[in-house]
Amino acid sequence: MLAQNPLYFAGAIWFNSGILYGQTSPRKTLHLETKAFMSVKYRRILLKLSGEVLLNRETSQCIDPEVVARMSAKIKAVRDMDVEVAVVLGGGNIFRGALGEKLGVGRSAGDYMGMLATVINAIALQNALEKLGIPTRVQTAIEMHEVAEPFIHRKAMRHLEKGRVVIFAAGTGNPYFSTDTAAALRASEIGANVLIKATKVDGINTEDPHKNPNAKKFGKLTFREALATSIRVMDSAAFALCMENDIPIMVLDFFEDESLERAIRGEDVGTLVTN
Repeated sequence: MLAQNPLYFAGAIWFNSGILYGQTSPRKTLHLETKAFMSVKYRRILLKLSGEVLLNRETSQCIDPEVVARMSAKIKAVRDMDVEVAVVLGGGNIFRGALGEKLGVGRSAGDYMGMLATVINAIALQNALEKLGIPTRVQTAIEMHEVAEPFIHRKAMRHLEKGRVVIFAAGTGNPYFSTDTAAALRASEIGANVLIKATKVDGINTEDPHKNPNAKKFGKLTFREALATSIRVMDSAAFALCMENDIPIMVLDFFEDESLERAIRGEDVGTLVTN
């Protein structure tokens, strides 16, 4: 029957190769697979995480293993939704280039130190993800073959298509550019459907809600509205890249229960900035 109906056969194989292993209800399986596919709004995401989130301020640990484990579990939950995940981590928990000048470190040198800090964070996250059984690759903007792959666009795309998590480290490889800009750049290069900036605050607010509980939260904004009201979502270079390439920016509380999963499904979470 299948041989006589190539369209039916192709559809069954495309959505679920399990029919080859003796499943007796391919139509039901096809329906379930289609439903799961339709429930996800964003199929490829770029997740921007602050390095400072990894810091344990009580023990002064630069990288808190418990925080890294929680991060990994959340990324795994999204990956299990059949979403392609790329990550950019900051390095502020170890060294922030912009602040190095106050310590007498030249800006260029400080920025390169910050880039190396992001590589350390990336390797820590890779290790935690692979402990959960998630194949992960680190690609760096500065070549260091012994610890990571260099950033190669085609290889990054291939990793994502194969279901691997890709962590982009070392920023853009150039001083004077933040990891926010690196996130916007990589999101543009891989064709991400959305750039999710994960913070400790549930979206963009008129003021810091931790300091002012009466601060107003924005549900949705356009790039032009954000520019007109001087709302700082990301640095200007990153903001301009996302606006020009029509990549929505979503700002949310990363550690709120299922915030990331809900965002991927297109539910109202945090603040969404679009054209």
